[in-house]
Amino acid sequence: MNIKNFFVNMAKGAAIGVAMIIPGVSGGTLAVLLKIYDKMIESISGLRKHFWESVKFLFPILLGVAVAFAAALVPLKLALKYAPFPTVLLFAGLMTGSCPKLFFDDKKNGFKATDIIAAALPLIAVIGICFIPGMREADLSSAMPWYQYILVGIIGVAASCALVVPGISGSMLLMIFGYYEPVLGLFTSIFKTPLHSASVLACFGVGVVLGFFTIAKIMQLLLTKLPRATGWAIFGFVVGSIPAIIITFFNKYGAASLNVLHISLGVLAFIVGAISTYLLTKYAEKHMSDGEHMNGEDMNDDATVPPQMSE
Repeated sequence: MNIKNFFVNMAKGAAIGVAMIIPGVSGGTLAVLLKIYDKMIESISGLRKHFWESVKFLFPILLGVAVAFAAALVPLKLALKYAPFPTVLLFAGLMTGSCPKLFFDDKKNGFKATDIIAAALPLIAVIGICFIPGMREADLSSAMPWYQYILVGIIGVAASCALVVPGISGSMLLMIFGYYEPVLGLFTSIFKTPLHSASVLACFGVGVVLGFFTIAKIMQLLLTKLPRATGWAIFGFVVGSIPAIIITFFNKYGAASLNVLHISLGVLAFIVGAISTYLLTKYAEKHMSDGEHMNGEDMNDDATVPPQMSE
């Protein structure tokens, strides 16, 4: 890979990194828009057979993700601290705007009665999580119990969905499970409690890496063997996440935290978020329809991912 391609892929990784940290925006969807999703999945799947070629392609993307993640960290923490309701409704709007495209894409692939179950199960599950007794924001302080290290690793696996599952936001999953703000807090508190913060983040990072490769393999299998049911399951999950993220807000802050200004800003943020994602997906659809991505010519235009990597 030449220097130009390295920085181009790093910039694409940075865009995905911003998407990963914002609940409601799918890094996987953005990877499709940026025409690197197929190459990314192929590189992960062929890591053992074509290790160095895969690493050369994935490294600048992951580096860009890390840089953008760090840059967006503080603004998001401030937004959640001083305007939590408008921020959460912005996230909900971002998810809502992606629903029409997900629905019509799935409809093109057909619909059977069994697909109702495929869509309903994740929808019910993601909303049901919000009503689990005792479900609250996770304690990741230095006084946290030992088993929390294991849970953080598992949560890291869930967060990796942001990269490899188009339509699903890993950050949104963290928010629903009560780990979003605590994990963000670890990055900013690493200078105050370096050993503890670094060890918890290491567990989270291990989970993300394991999930990244494992879920990519699973997604490749599901999209090959059960493409229609998988599409409807993703749609059900995204639709269920919209009320779930709002329920999560009320579980944490309560209705008493709202005032007229926050409600007005929240409605505006929801509309802006929905329109933004809808226009983004329409733009992606326009470019996808002319065959500029996910085709053999595009898959082989970079020497770092040779044609024989496809299995």
